[in-house]
Amino acid sequence: MKNKKVMFWAIILLVIAAVIVIFNKPTKLGLDLVGGSRLVLEAQKTATIAKITPDMMDSLQYAIENRVNALGVSETTVQKAGEKRLLVEIPSIKDPAKAKEFLGETADLEFKRPQEAFNGTQSWVSTGLTGKDVQKALVSTSQSGQWVVALEFKSEGAKKFGKLTQELVGKPMAIFFNGEMQSAPVIQEPILGGHAQISGGESGFAYEEAKKMVDLLNAGALPVPAKIIEESLVGPTLGADSIDKSKTAGVIGISVVMLFMLLYYRLPGFIADIALIIYSILVFAIFKIVPVTLTLAGIAGFILSIGMAVDANILIFERTKEELKAGRTLFTAINAGFDRAFTSIFDSNMTTIITCVILYFLGTSIIKGFALTLVIGVLVSMFTAITVTKNFMHLMFGAGQLKHPGWFGLKQSDIGHAYEATETKREKAKFGVLD
Repeated sequence: MKNKKVMFWAIILLVIAAVIVIFNKPTKLGLDLVGGSRLVLEAQKTATIAKITPDMMDSLQYAIENRVNALGVSETTVQKAGEKRLLVEIPSIKDPAKAKEFLGETADLEFKRPQEAFNGTQSWVSTGLTGKDVQKALVSTSQSGQWVVALEFKSEGAKKFGKLTQELVGKPMAIFFNGEMQSAPVIQEPILGGHAQISGGESGFAYEEAKKMVDLLNAGALPVPAKIIEESLVGPTLGADSIDKSKTAGVIGISVVMLFMLLYYRLPGFIADIALIIYSILVFAIFKIVPVTLTLAGIAGFILSIGMAVDANILIFERTKEELKAGRTLFTAINAGFDRAFTSIFDSNMTTIITCVILYFLGTSIIKGFALTLVIGVLVSMFTAITVTKNFMHLMFGAGQLKHPGWFGLKQSDIGHAYEATETKREKAKFGVLD
């Protein structure tokens, strides 16, 4: 019983922590619920690109998705619109200029070496070391406290950089970003660790400049030049009225389910309703921690997981009732009910989780949102059904006999014969009488 009380208070503390998260972290909503920006990009031909091929568009679509993710926005829609255009819809970004400025820029990083100067003019030549050799970039500070961009090279890039610095000891090495020289430090000694810094010259970088460069480098260069030919703001496709109606429908649906559990399963149903409330609080807190961007599809996944959570409790209670009819004590019946129902619950939830994993890795962004919310809900529902409901039932009913069958929606006649037969056997065994 002591362990049960410890678990009870642990659950209460977990719920309190979840409530704090819910009230202190914002909820991310998708384009269909909150609106955002819509951009149309068109791939451009160049002197070296005579024709835009489907493979080029696939690569461009992938690169744009990476850049949008670098903005910290999920549930975006990046889809082809014709042979050389992409439609990009970004939720929550109400300033198209911000998305336009980011998506339209390249991330052309080059390291160059000095060439013999003519007429006092310094010229630079490329070295073959570019942004493609960079593993990741991050904003850092120099020893003087200025903002710098720290680079970590890939294994092959680290070899190139080490060889280049060996050749340029005592000479400058220029770092160009999008055609502009950022700095040209003199190499004092070979740098073989695979790390470098871009300082931004004597004046250094402002933090926003360094952060922007880092985001572009981490997102990667566009495989094909792209021009934004259209930009617009979009409102929520569902509209505020539809959102309110969806909330009302959700509340009514959950209330009807909770009322059914209470009327049919009586006191265990009441415990299941409490577990369902705890489940909803925990799932919503996890959505905010991850964070999950909620679209209509994501909300559908969450509501579906609520149904599965209720289904788990129904399996458990039906198994428990069967054990009570067989004459077991409350404690034994509850444990046996949970044990017998666990296999069915685990199997059904695992098939759902496997399906969600497949949908997440193969589906579009909207399908991914549905899969993510559903799999989170399923995992939490297993915790609340197995841990929360079981713990609360043991604390409420204890380990005694079933004195009030009505608590479980049973009649005395449902358990009478089995209970009496069990008690008779116990009395006989107590006095050493064998059948």
